[in-house]
Amino acid sequence: MTQNPIINFRAVTKTFPGQKALDNISFDIIKGEVHALIGENGAGKSTLLNILHGIYNEYDGEVWIAGEKAAFRNAQDALNRGISKVHQEVSLIADLTVGQNVALGYEPMKGPFIDFKKLHAEVDVILNRLRCRFRSTDPAGGLSTGEMQMLSIAKALFHRSRIISFDEPTAALTENETGALFDIIRELKANGITVIFISHRLDELFKISDQITVLRDGRHVGTFRAESITRKHLIQSMVGRDVAAFAERKKPGLYTDEVILEVKNLSRNGVFHDVNFQLRKGEILGFSGLVGSKRTDVVRTLFGADEKSSGDIYVKGKKVKIRTPKQGLKHGIGLIPENRKTQGFVHVFSNTVNMGLASMDKFSTFGFINDSKRDDNCRHYAGEIRLNQKDPEYMTSNLSGGNQQKVVLGKWLTTDVDIFIFDEPTKGVDVGAKAEIYRLMESLLEAGKSIIMVSSELPEVIGMSDRVIVMHEGKVVKQLQRNELTEETLLHYAMGGTE
Repeated sequence: MTQNPIINFRAVTKTFPGQKALDNISFDIIKGEVHALIGENGAGKSTLLNILHGIYNEYDGEVWIAGEKAAFRNAQDALNRGISKVHQEVSLIADLTVGQNVALGYEPMKGPFIDFKKLHAEVDVILNRLRCRFRSTDPAGGLSTGEMQMLSIAKALFHRSRIISFDEPTAALTENETGALFDIIRELKANGITVIFISHRLDELFKISDQITVLRDGRHVGTFRAESITRKHLIQSMVGRDVAAFAERKKPGLYTDEVILEVKNLSRNGVFHDVNFQLRKGEILGFSGLVGSKRTDVVRTLFGADEKSSGDIYVKGKKVKIRTPKQGLKHGIGLIPENRKTQGFVHVFSNTVNMGLASMDKFSTFGFINDSKRDDNCRHYAGEIRLNQKDPEYMTSNLSGGNQQKVVLGKWLTTDVDIFIFDEPTKGVDVGAKAEIYRLMESLLEAGKSIIMVSSELPEVIGMSDRVIVMHEGKVVKQLQRNELTEETLLHYAMGGTE
């Protein structure tokens, strides 16, 4: 095989407001190879693919395709240059046939009309090549998840794509479907098609990849031949940094032996299975895992935002029924959600109203709100949490991300719950606000509260947790004590590694 680059990334840099997503990325992808792209959540993988596919057309640096500089205005331009993407979640129009979905927008014409006979014949040739059991004339709405992936590949071949990227393609596939997909990828490679493959499953990468590029914090760490790098070296390349000093417990070990919450065999059909853990009084229990591990689904179910299929929840030793957030609140559980802007506060409300949302009964007399009481509550907690705009009438939506997070925390402090669930507590906040949120978390522990913390930031998980539950694809795979926490260990289990 000739070492012939088909893609050259040259000093590619992409900045979003307040964040440099890609920083001076340069590497090559060889024609006709399977090239894996890996990194932690937020490493820049999807941003780089979005540039390659024309979704982002404003960036610094250059992308060259087969010796020509790419200047795609949109995804259609990239598709016309033979660059296709197979998404993790394939979207199709269920009411159309398989063939109509494959050829959508590029149907062969006979005069002013679509030539359906030619369309279905052309698509059937591709489906035969992919060894698909369904036909071009079959309704697309009846396809399984694996068959939908095949339809997406058929679409790429219909457009005669020479570069096809796969973004977490096996996340929703069975073992047999994954095996079939890998056979197809090997066949694409044999036909000279270049494949870019993103996956968090390291075992898959070693099975299918020729080269592996590691991104970390928006930078290119290295590109390695798959046969010449070990799993351990790969994980070290992905991590490669010390635990950030500001994610550090000032007062570790505040917990007691009292079990405040116990979860037994909690399941939600098709999402997560048999989750078991205990939370002690005064403890931060971290939940770690990669995108798709279903950590957020577990805590939402625990709070009552999603309904469980089976399993039991015990609060302070007593079995409780939690099917709604109202019942979660009644049993002393509060959720600071991952997406504060859509789930944490109401945009058209002020600080005082948002802080009082979960405790209306505290400020109501015969159904009428006592504004003075509610304002006093806001001023009190604004001082406690050091909110930088203490004015009760200030609109929460106009605050910075870190201060919005504090308002959401103030809402749950007002309720006096015993168990706080922080889902990505410092997502989108600056370093100063992070340190402030960590201080608040420890002050909650000192007051006898308990915390479940879901976080994708490994330094945060290691720095703040007393214990960590590691999840992989809807299952708890490992429980780690504080003295066992390293980034390599967490990533090993999060990627499906065993003892």
